[in-house]
Amino acid sequence: VQLQASGGGLVQAGGSLRLSCAASGGRLSGDVMRWYRQVPGKQRELVAGVTSGGITDYADSVKGRFTISRDNAKSTVVLQMNSLKPEDTAVYYCNARRFVAPRYDYWGQGTQVTVSS
Repeated sequence: VQLQASGGGLVQAGGSLRLSCAASGGRLSGDVMRWYRQVPGKQRELVAGVTSGGITDYADSVKGRFTISRDNAKSTVVLQMNSLKPEDTAVYYCNARRFVAPRYDYWGQGTQVTVSS
């Protein structure tokens, strides 16, 4: 299975971007799909996650601004990012992880998000 992330780009502060991540080569189920982000010199941080049952979780820094959703039938996850801030600038990675057999941990290639002030 491969994850393909898309939707990054350059936006002004206060703007919006929509990131998408699609799985190919297999179906995903019973897992958690997450978005992480990383800036140079810092650890990768969890931004948001959604279970196959639709339970969501967000980092405090993005609550109220970002929304994560998934389409189980299409094995896709979307991160809608509103009211973007310069500190949201990072490379964003999607991840799919299943904790029970058959376990898996798939990562997308990353997509750059740049927010200008």
